[in-house]
Amino acid sequence: MTQKKKDVTSAHALGGTWVPLSSSLMFLVRHVKLLALGLLLVLLTGLLTWIGYLEAIDFIDSLTGHFFQQPPAGEGVLGWLLAGGWLVLKYVFVLVTRVVAFYLAFLLAYCLTTPGYVFLSNATEKIYLGGAFPSEGGFTVAGVITDLVEGIKIGAVGILVTVVALFANFIPVIGQGVVFLIYTFYSALMFVDYPASSLRWSLGRKIRWVVRHRNRSFRLGLLPALVSMVPLVNIFFMALLFPLFTVHTTLNFMSVEAGEASSLPPS
Repeated sequence: MTQKKKDVTSAHALGGTWVPLSSSLMFLVRHVKLLALGLLLVLLTGLLTWIGYLEAIDFIDSLTGHFFQQPPAGEGVLGWLLAGGWLVLKYVFVLVTRVVAFYLAFLLAYCLTTPGYVFLSNATEKIYLGGAFPSEGGFTVAGVITDLVEGIKIGAVGILVTVVALFANFIPVIGQGVVFLIYTFYSALMFVDYPASSLRWSLGRKIRWVVRHRNRSFRLGLLPALVSMVPLVNIFFMALLFPLFTVHTTLNFMSVEAGEASSLPPS
């Protein structure tokens, strides 16, 4: 049997079935090189996020820090109200700017590490199909630039999603449910981006895949969306679980594509 036929047979063994998260975890743990690459990407994402966060905070403080260095002077009730309002504004400003800076820094780190996660997805596919870990020839300058551009596109969609979700929160009764669905399908798109980018799909084609396979996409994005909505610790958990979600989505993406290919009439 030729390698090409072997690959097709291995992929068709999935047959469009759902690959559980537990199976994806076992697949990741069983293959040391995949696990090592995943841990390296976690460390790199964390380092880039922290550097970006510190730089963003320094920049924000350089523009506005002087405003909060000295409370407003005043006497009597009016002075007390001004000082109290200034103190509340200071704490709100610090909280909001830190959260926004951290989120944007993580988004930047996500964009910059996209080539690494595309490589992890590609390695997962090759190993599942019976090949070796692609230790050589995995990166090219053109490929890295393309992956970076695709990561920036998904990051831009993420900013748009955040704005839409902010307004959706104000919809009476169903607002929170709408926000959750938005984040669920965006999470699916974010991870589908990796295996689809290795095939050089356009952003539009990735979005159409998520829409066409919305039931599968909902299942893929559900847990990442739940994790991302946990206050404060969400970014740390997302960074830690990114390799697992990448492998999990890749295996299910392969399953769907193999199932569709097997349903086509022979040429």
